[in-house]
Amino acid sequence: MSVVKINVLTVPAEMRETLEKRFSNRAGLVESADGFEWFELLRPVEGTDLYLVYTRWRSEEDFQRWQESQAFQRGHAQAAAERGGEGHGQAQGQAHGHGHGHGHGQGPAASASEVWTFEVVQNASPAS
Repeated sequence: MSVVKINVLTVPAEMRETLEKRFSNRAGLVESADGFEWFELLRPVEGTDLYLVYTRWRSEEDFQRWQESQAFQRGHAQAAAERGGEGHGQAQGQAHGHGHGHGHGQGPAASASEVWTFEVVQNASPAS
């Protein structure tokens, strides 16, 4: 059964472009991870300042292995470098990196974040 991880980022309007560029700069890092199934960066349209970073994994174990991988560390080391070298890590409920660190003196792109976890119980796709 697949597992979904949603990183919920509170992003002020003036920092949206910065956040999106930071994700774009790290494109491709997750796609080769064993057990990775899907990624989407969801931009709010109206009524909220919450971006959703949606990833789907074959299992919780696959997600945990990704977090411990060199590719994950490289992507987050890049985010830390953009923030001026401050420490970096991720824990349940508090996520770091993924574009919401400091970058080139601009400050954080996101003012808060949390991680939601779901199991996929049902899904549907267009009929062939």
